[in-house]
Amino acid sequence: MPLARLGWNERFARDLEAWASKGNVEPARVIIEFNYLYRLAVESGELDATIAGRLKHRATSRSELPAVGDWVVVRRRPGQDHGAIIAVLPRQSWFSRRMAGHVTDEQVVAANVDVIFIVMALDADFSLRRLERYLLLARESGASPVVLLTKPDVCDDVASRVAAVAALAGGVPVHVLNPKLNQGIDQVGAYVTPGRTGALLGSSGVGKSTIINRLAGAELQKTREVREADAKGRHTTSHRELVVLWNGGLIIDTPGMRELQLWDVDEAVREIFDDIETLAAGCRFTDCRHRDEPRCAVKEAVADGRLAPDRLASYLKLQDELAFLARQQDERAQLEEKRRSKVTGKALKQYLKTRRS
Repeated sequence: MPLARLGWNERFARDLEAWASKGNVEPARVIIEFNYLYRLAVESGELDATIAGRLKHRATSRSELPAVGDWVVVRRRPGQDHGAIIAVLPRQSWFSRRMAGHVTDEQVVAANVDVIFIVMALDADFSLRRLERYLLLARESGASPVVLLTKPDVCDDVASRVAAVAALAGGVPVHVLNPKLNQGIDQVGAYVTPGRTGALLGSSGVGKSTIINRLAGAELQKTREVREADAKGRHTTSHRELVVLWNGGLIIDTPGMRELQLWDVDEAVREIFDDIETLAAGCRFTDCRHRDEPRCAVKEAVADGRLAPDRLASYLKLQDELAFLARQQDERAQLEEKRRSKVTGKALKQYLKTRRS
């Protein structure tokens, strides 16, 4: 398959030049990632690969290692169908979150994406607060966000929910579709033209795999029904995968996310909550936190009905989360600096010992 069909462009070609002298190397795009094992697409077909030891050793964060959608430099011996990833080419865009659990690190969910589809069902699992978090991360990704609302057939008031989403999303396009009935799929396909990459993100059971199957014109991904009791989805997609569509577009399917913890979204918070940021200009104190401070314009707006209380509550919760993340990042940076100093010190001692002998 020609690399251009996989999204290769002149920028990636320029970045590859620095590795041209390494010998037996070629560009490849990550199409599947599973526990540090990778399936890559190259011009001659596909091959399996692992991360070279030097790349893995030098990485100070999980985000520096390959993710689905990445363009990488792979080395393999002639005639072999297995390679070693020796470098990740600079990304044009990436959607990332803080890793699930208690680890303070960035996890890249999808890389080099042109458009991010935030998929949310209009059933009992509908949540504007969750959508806020997706929009925050999508705006920081460098890709263009699009909201896809599924399951309109199980919603009693589609119009009001669509209006609420449109108000929250600002100028982000919002589309209603029913993948099971193949309704609205053409609207999605219009964003992923030949060589362009989209990524489907959302909770389990919202219809991401069904959308993939409709776009591809084949049953590529398994699908399962949601639980009737609480409308929660059951995981079908177990790993991230980049799929080449029949029209030449590309799309990344991702597992449903149980957690969506934020990572580096300060600028996006100001964009998504521009109404609160505008009101804050009228506060008595420039560093007003909109909590217990007197003459707070934001709290006054809540009191007189100009700002919804849950909107402010969501904003404050995000601010607390970002402050906590910043403290953890500082602690992690200090530990990493100590580790580097220790390694450097050992290397220097070994060097001096060798010189003396």
